[in-house]
Amino acid sequence: MIGSAILLVVAITLLIGARGVAAMRTTSDFLVASRRISPTLNAAAVSGEYLSAASFLGVAGLVVKDGMGALWYPIGFTAGYVAMLALVAAPMRRTGALTVPDFAEARLGSRRLRTLSAVVVLVIATLYLVPQFKAAGQVLRVVSGTPYWVGVVVAGEAVSVTLALGGMRAATYVQAFQFVLKLLLFVGPAIWLVTAVGPTVRAAALEPVEFTRFAHETPVQFRFATTLTVTEPTTVDDDGAPRRLVPGEYPVEAGTTWTFPTGADVPDVGGSLPPGGDAWTRPLLDTDGGGHPVLSTLSLLMALVLGTMGLPHIIVRFHTSPDGRSARRTAAITVALLSAFYLFPVIYGTLGAVLVPELYLSGDTDTVVVALPQRVDSGFTGVAVTAMLSAGAFAAFLATSLGLLLALSSAVAHDLLPGAGLRRLRLAPLACAVVIPIARRRLRVPLPVTAAAAAAGPLALAVLVPRTKARDAVMFALQMWAFTVIHELPYADPERLRRRLRVRYPIRADRVIGLGELPNIRLQRAFSRPGEVTALDRFLAMAHWAWFVEPHLALTWILIRHNRRFAPAARQTGLRRRGGARSIRDA
Repeated sequence: MIGSAILLVVAITLLIGARGVAAMRTTSDFLVASRRISPTLNAAAVSGEYLSAASFLGVAGLVVKDGMGALWYPIGFTAGYVAMLALVAAPMRRTGALTVPDFAEARLGSRRLRTLSAVVVLVIATLYLVPQFKAAGQVLRVVSGTPYWVGVVVAGEAVSVTLALGGMRAATYVQAFQFVLKLLLFVGPAIWLVTAVGPTVRAAALEPVEFTRFAHETPVQFRFATTLTVTEPTTVDDDGAPRRLVPGEYPVEAGTTWTFPTGADVPDVGGSLPPGGDAWTRPLLDTDGGGHPVLSTLSLLMALVLGTMGLPHIIVRFHTSPDGRSARRTAAITVALLSAFYLFPVIYGTLGAVLVPELYLSGDTDTVVVALPQRVDSGFTGVAVTAMLSAGAFAAFLATSLGLLLALSSAVAHDLLPGAGLRRLRLAPLACAVVIPIARRRLRVPLPVTAAAAAAGPLALAVLVPRTKARDAVMFALQMWAFTVIHELPYADPERLRRRLRVRYPIRADRVIGLGELPNIRLQRAFSRPGEVTALDRFLAMAHWAWFVEPHLALTWILIRHNRRFAPAARQTGLRRRGGARSIRDA
């Protein structure tokens, strides 16, 4: 059910985005939707774009982690639009610029400043885009059990195709729809939770008690490595084995699960406040423990207001307004829409502190929104509400990623490269699909970004180039390129794989079969010669690489000699190779 809900959101995103295809004629159409977006539609799109994973999941998670003072984050977010209304909206629109670097050059008359602004936009967009794809992979993994990379690829594909199809106009339609969807899928479950938990939990949420002991046997799954400080002797279940803990510090590896017994003392975690304590309920922030909560809160508000004013994928939206007055109306309506949304994260945060306080131990507080429904109701209703929240969270990732990817591609194709046209703007995702995987290690590109970029290549080519046999051949090559990249990504961190490896029984069974020694070692000793490359080594290497080379040679021959048979041959070869690759991987 959860996977179906997310796929439905992705499908609707693509269908709505396709509406922008017919209006795509010029660079202005792609970047600013011909400046014909009404204030109400634009405000809904701005709100949909701004309500990212940080808003949909992060604010409630911060309440569980840092206490009620974390509610200053949404206040700062919204206040940034008030400042934007007064200082940015109308001047930005009146310049007639297409992008933020374009505005910098028009206002200050400096080409170098435009280039510098484009580089800053690239940095901001990249740093903001990575968490969206990462959150997509994490949420889909938590709620449906799929591998982490699946959510990354699905989000990357949907965003790239929508943007390549219709540019800013498609992004506007999609983001406005997704704001309404997120509002409904966030408010509805919040109201259900309040009514379903009962008066006892509601009272505990309003007057929280510090989380010092486990009320029942509680498994805690650590997705991140952390250090716990135990203050009382206790015995926990460490992945199926009992473990006695005496007072002291204990490092916990990522991927392990500790089960604490009823009544056990809650360990301390550095950098987090136990939910429900006096410091947790204080309406101020002092996360670094500096002892100046008022100053810390004011500095945070200033940073949030100025940061919101400087987000390139947000302020570029004012270029889509018909005039300066419309730009100001857009900002004013946006403040009202965001204010309505930010009334509800406090519900998830306070209920999470009562129902799933153990998330503060594992550092997994960002998942409190999707973890609450099944804690309240483990039946069909809980699963259905989790599906709704997961779909809303995925809509948040898609809406924000659309604006970020548009800002990133326009900075490259329009501001850093002279003479950019519509085709070059649309080709930016295709170029990223090839360049990013190649330069990943040198540039330290995160794995989610690499997977999403590689997977977007074939779809971008299908959108950009009319169908020909040559395009089909290149698309097949891009598909194999994406398959190879994504297949190899898990092996990029051998230490992480080694930490996850806990399988020992095949080795024991092999030693029994090999009479005390592994059979493959016996075979290597029997047929290999240390320091020499034998004929058998050459034959096995050739047989291995022939598995890669043969399909491409066969398709090249069919393309040259039998053009009409190329399309079905390519499909059959692709299906055969995917099945063969899956069999080899599973083996």
